[in-house]
Parts: sequence; structure tokens; C-alpha cells
Amino acid sequence: MVKNRLSIRTGRSLSRDEERAVSEFHQAVRQPKTEAVIFFCSPRYNLDILGRELAKQFDCPLIGCTTAGEISNFGYQEGGIVGASLASNELTVHRHILSPLSQFTLNKAGKMASSIRENLSHAKGFEREKMFGFILIDGLSMLEEEIIASLFTCFEGITIIGGSAGDDMAFHKTYIYDDGQFKSDAAIFSVFETTLPFSTFKTQHFKPTDTKIVITGANPQKRIITEINGETAALEYAKVLGLELDQLNPTVFSENPLLLRIGGEWYVRSIQKRNIDNSLSMFSAIEEGLVLTVGKGGDIIANFMEQMHLIEKEIPQNSLFIFCDCILRKLELNGLGIIGEMDRLLGDCKAIGFNTYGEQFNSIHVNQTLTGVVIGG
Repeated sequence: MVKNRLSIRTGRSLSRDEERAVSEFHQAVRQPKTEAVIFFCSPRYNLDILGRELAKQFDCPLIGCTTAGEISNFGYQEGGIVGASLASNELTVHRHILSPLSQFTLNKAGKMASSIRENLSHAKGFEREKMFGFILIDGLSMLEEEIIASLFTCFEGITIIGGSAGDDMAFHKTYIYDDGQFKSDAAIFSVFETTLPFSTFKTQHFKPTDTKIVITGANPQKRIITEINGETAALEYAKVLGLELDQLNPTVFSENPLLLRIGGEWYVRSIQKRNIDNSLSMFSAIEEGLVLTVGKGGDIIANFMEQMHLIEKEIPQNSLFIFCDCILRKLELNGLGIIGEMDRLLGDCKAIGFNTYGEQFNSIHVNQTLTGVVIGG
């Protein structure tokens, strides 16, 4: 009998009581020689109590954040905690907290990279085939682009995937877990160093249309578009879609995102909301002079199935999927009435994950995208 090279235990709790939720979660995922536990939790919990209980119950490294919804092999859920423990002689997790995030610099990223390089167990350097980075970051920091670019540079181009923490669409505060506390203005960056097979991925179901727009006015610091094609942003956006201003809503924004072409690939730049002055707040960085293309969605279910088929061919003995899935994708599934179909597909894979306020892939921050990693064993 062949022994598994990686031991995974997944678990969840829907209890609203913090002590019980952590106890149920711990009971489900505990195992000997745990290298790390990854978890995603609802912001509805009293995070002071939840953090204290997590620190009390677990004696291994924890990697986690708050969400706009959690994902497990039961599908989508809200108001609970999900996660998994990983144990393997072929896996070492190097975990670092970036706090305060607003003071994190390229120089600090370089020092962190040097520290990790000196403590590698399975690789001689930053070998892409033996490691990947996983980042969870304050989803309201507006610093994702800057941070992910610095990390990608300093870690010499190893693949990085991740997601921006959420707070159930309140857009008030999002949190990263750090040794018994939940912190804003923070990120947790972990390098998974392993001789196990793994594959990172990024997929989205939007295609470019023939409609292009030019950002002629913007506030980059606040991720706000003030003008499109020389006109007030929301008015011009509605006009190019053939809609009236009062027809703009989250569903329209999710169905008609803006696409940016980088290196031959299309990346989604999603609109968060229309402001009282008819400017548009974005989920990603924006600047004057950008030429963007209006996107139109394809079949989100078929797109997901195609991605899973590709992964199955590459990593047939897949042990764990970690998904960072944009909240706008979940809203679309709900709007189309097909979220149950996606729940069934998620039930076919050993998955944990969360609904994000943005996704990271290598050096780029994106929206309305599914990023993730599958680890085999």
C-alpha cells in the first residue's frame, strides 16, 4: 500500500458561538505533525474572542483572514469558518506577517526574501518548481498592486497567488490573523516550499467586446474614475452600455467589467460602486490615460469545469484546492440562479477558500477572477 505523501484534513463550522466554532473546526482538522493550518472566517464573529480561541486551540502556524463568504467542499457558505491542516515531510511553510502594511517597502520585501532563502529546506534557491507564494491581504488597503509587485520582484518570479480579505460587502474593515489577533493594515505572506506536485491557476470567463474607453480623469490614490472619454464617468459608462444612469447597479457592474490587456492576456478591472458625484469607485488601481475594453461574460460554469479538467490532467492525484474567488463571481452565480450548480462542482473536489475583494496572481492584482493552487500528494 502506497502511503500518501501529503495528509490533508479539512473542516468547517457554522456555529455562531466563537468558542464552539473554533472547537468544532479544531476537532475536524487536527492531526499529528501539522505544518500549517489555513482558514477563512466570517467577519460576523467577535474577532477578539475568535482570535483568542484560535491561539488557545492551535499550536501550529495559522494562515487566515476574514471573508465575503467562505468556500468548502459543501460549496459556498456565509457566517462560519472553513479551513484545512497540512502535514507532510515534503512541505515547509515560511510564514511572514506584513504589518503595518502601509509602511511595507521594496527594501523590507528584499530582507524578508533573504531571510526565507537562508532557511530553505527542500530547495537551493527560489526554484519555481519547488515553491509558490500565498498572500492574504487587507482588502481595503488599496495597496495590493504595490505589495504584490514588490514580492514578485524580490522572490525572483516564483508564482504567487492570493486574495484580498473581505467583510461581507460592508466595506468597513477587513482583517488578517496574526497570532491570536485580527489586524487591519496587514497581510500574511507564506512561501510553500515543497517537493510535492502542485499547480497554480487563474481563470475568468470574460471576453473583450469592441467597445473601448479612455480614462480621462482619475484619482489613483482612491481608485476612483472621474471621467471617461472626457465625460462624467458614470454617465459615459451608462451611455456606452446603452443604459440610463439610474439603471447602473452592482449586477450591471458585475456583468460589464472593464478589461485591461497586459502581455497578451486580459485582466479584469471591476467597478465597485457609483458615487454621489457620478464618479466610479474601482476594486483595482486606475490611472488617467488607460485604454480599457468593456468585457462581456461567457459561461462561468463551463469556464470553471474547463479549468478543473486542465488541473486534473496536470495533477491527477490532487489532495487540496485553495480557491480565492471574487465576491462578484458569487453575486453573478446568485443572480443567474445557478449557485447550486457551482456548489455541486465544489463538492467534487477537496476545496477550501473564500470570496475576496480582489485576487492576486504573480505580479498583478485583478478582479472577478478565480485564482488558486492545487497541491497533490
